[in-house]
Amino acid sequence: VGKFIFSSTAAVYGIPEHVPVAEDAPLKPINPYGASKLVSELALKDAAGAVEDFKYVSLRYFNVAGADASSRIGQYYKDPTHLITRCLRTALGKYPELHIFGTDYPTQDGTCVRDFIHVEDLAEAHMRAMEYLASGGKSMVLNCGYGRGYSVKEVVEASKRVTGVDYPVVEAPRRAGDPPELVAGSGKIRDVLGWTSKRNDLELIIKTAWEWEKAALDRFG
Repeated sequence: VGKFIFSSTAAVYGIPEHVPVAEDAPLKPINPYGASKLVSELALKDAAGAVEDFKYVSLRYFNVAGADASSRIGQYYKDPTHLITRCLRTALGKYPELHIFGTDYPTQDGTCVRDFIHVEDLAEAHMRAMEYLASGGKSMVLNCGYGRGYSVKEVVEASKRVTGVDYPVVEAPRRAGDPPELVAGSGKIRDVLGWTSKRNDLELIIKTAWEWEKAALDRFG
């Protein structure tokens, strides 16, 4: 294998010291998932240093969301933890209420802030990374996010507008290990790959996820 694209994660940053988070920020994962991705990144770096012709791009995903616009392909879990999916399942009546974990964070409304990237924009980033490596690009680590954060409360309200369902919301204590704010520094991926976001709209992201969830309800129950 001469060229490699790795699906990494923003979880390698742990709780960042500064936001937006640049690729050269300290790497301090606080959970096994982030730690495992960091180990893989380090292995790729070692391999690239040892084998002259081996090059890689590590894409650090922020919060991937949305679905194929035609609702043919999407993500399905029986008991999801992803915020947008959880909102939509609650709107569909799969859960009696939505829990917001923590309302006392140092953010604009007290809830966590996250950078949501549409899955089709993420797929485009992979295509651009392939082209970059094929044209002789050097090994690189890139954030995959829009550089725009939305709070949990903003996501909840947007999901209610999209679905037309005013479902119950319960405020709950913080969960251990949740960073108050996690937003990508996205300048590098734009500069290196020439990547641009085409679906950088929270309600659009939620709408594609909503259409997929309704289709998945028919398929999977």
